Amino acid sequence: MNIDTVVGKDYLGKCFRDLADAPISALNGIGEEGAQALQQAFGVTTVRELANLNFIKWASAIATLAAEEQMLPQDKAKEELLDDAVEMTFPASDPISVDAGITRIEVSPDKVDAHTDHQHAGKIEECTANGKKKEAAAQ
Repeated sequence: MNIDTVVGKDYLGKCFRDLADAPISALNGIGEEGAQALQQAFGVTTVRELANLNFIKWASAIATLAAEEQMLPQDKAKEELLDDAVEMTFPASDPISVDAGITRIEVSPDKVDAHTDHQHAGKIEECTANGKKKEAAAQ
């Protein structure tokens, strides 16, 4: 992180010791009014005093630990039940299971080449001719 992005232009290039002892208004976004409000609320005037506030330390620790906290067993169970319910609602989104009793077609059925027999016209004519022959033989 470039420290120049978090301090005001008057504090650019200063060492960390000087920045720690600088007024709170040295931090970008706080300004004089914010610094006065922090001084009235917490009695702090420097960046170091602000950083050493127990409230700041506690809030930082809570936020850090919250990111690493494991779910409670009951919350984990609820989430798994919700995941299962969603899974059952949208089963088509899952890949087909090999052991689900689905018959797999190994060899594709004979197909008429559409280039030479558009919409099976030849096949239809052949079936019609065969049907007429059978009909004539039956009479």
